[in-house]
Amino acid sequence: VLHVEPLAGPLPVHARHDATPAQVALAWALRQGFSVIPSSTKRANLESNLEALDLHLDEADMARIAGLDRNERLANPAGIAPVWD
Repeated sequence: VLHVEPLAGPLPVHARHDATPAQVALAWALRQGFSVIPSSTKRANLESNLEALDLHLDEADMARIAGLDRNERLANPAGIAPVWD
């Protein structure tokens, strides 16, 4: 079993901005022009997610996060994954 921490990479970025890894991931996705739909059953997490709207990642941050791409799949469910490709 491969154990991968997908949000471990943005840690230097999140520490620099005093933000959570989730906020950095959301801010990155928004800056890329993606539509994001964060969800949580906890009000504190919902509020935290909204703070990503105020997080401004510079070009160095964006490049650091883009460099995390390992070109590998973290989920590969049998019978479904080939349809994704």
